[in-house]
Amino acid sequence: MVLSTSAAADRAIQVAQLPRVVLLATGGTIASKHDPEKGGYTTALTGEQLLEAVPALKEVARLDVEQISNIPSTNVTSEIWLTLARRANELLARPDVAGVVVTHGTDTLEETAYFLDLTVTSDKPVVVVGAQRPASMLDSDGPRNLLNAIRVAASPEAAGKGAMVVMNGQINAARDVSKTSTVEVETFRSLEYGQLGVADFDQVRFYRTPLRRQTLPLSADTRLGRVEIVLQYAGADGRLIRGLLTQGTLDGLVVAGTGLGNVSEASFDAIKQVRDRGIPVVISTRVYTGRTSSLSAGKGSGKSLREIGCVQADNLNPQKARVLLLLALTRTKNPEKLQTYFDR
Repeated sequence: MVLSTSAAADRAIQVAQLPRVVLLATGGTIASKHDPEKGGYTTALTGEQLLEAVPALKEVARLDVEQISNIPSTNVTSEIWLTLARRANELLARPDVAGVVVTHGTDTLEETAYFLDLTVTSDKPVVVVGAQRPASMLDSDGPRNLLNAIRVAASPEAAGKGAMVVMNGQINAARDVSKTSTVEVETFRSLEYGQLGVADFDQVRFYRTPLRRQTLPLSADTRLGRVEIVLQYAGADGRLIRGLLTQGTLDGLVVAGTGLGNVSEASFDAIKQVRDRGIPVVISTRVYTGRTSSLSAGKGSGKSLREIGCVQADNLNPQKARVLLLLALTRTKNPEKLQTYFDR
């Protein structure tokens, strides 16, 4: 009895010394199970249930759970982004919280991760994690990903690296990472500059630090506007862009251009109509890696777009360019000032 009591006391001390990590659950495939009545997978598990499925987490951290939503990430909205960012900032301001983990569907995971990277003001880590296999599949990758995400959030080395995506044992910076496969578990990759580190079987190890980071703190009354994305393709004639001008308020536009960030001549005319109304336009590219630039000349080139006040997205993909534009627009609509945000 004495030995048992002593062992229990030692265990209590060990648990009390573990870092505290808070899980913010939003749904997604990691929380999905097969629903025979609906004939497919639907979000069903709560954050508490996700933790219960991974007993090894008790050896990693003291865990708290908050359920923000329980939806597929295709339904994530800017209001959910604001809720997540504000709650993460509140939690990370507490001295007893070492980090925050967000469980999320993979469809829009990279956008949420980048939003948090831009809006969380603490140096403590925010880790976004999901799964490619639903929880009820025999080979679900959710439990392993969740374990690794919490290991990273609890790691002292994770401080100062911003929001990160941890899946398949790989740690990637939110700004750099993209979903690259619809079904494979190794889907989130930083194609151009590589991952930050790894969550191996025995330890979390970092090999680089993201340098191109900035923070745009939220205020209590921050509201995000309406920013749309339009893709360029062979035969694009600008009618989609012109159509947006007739569909209510448009606060900003991101164009996924071709190559270095070029558009067709017809699309250029439509973009100029947008700019003539004072609406900011950011030029990204549909190409997976590389920067946009104004090297080319002629109507529809990067140079001509800069001349009418369009902003270059650097190497941000269209969906992340939209995230940054949404936040930058809470501070300015001036193209030159907006460009400074994309140059950082």
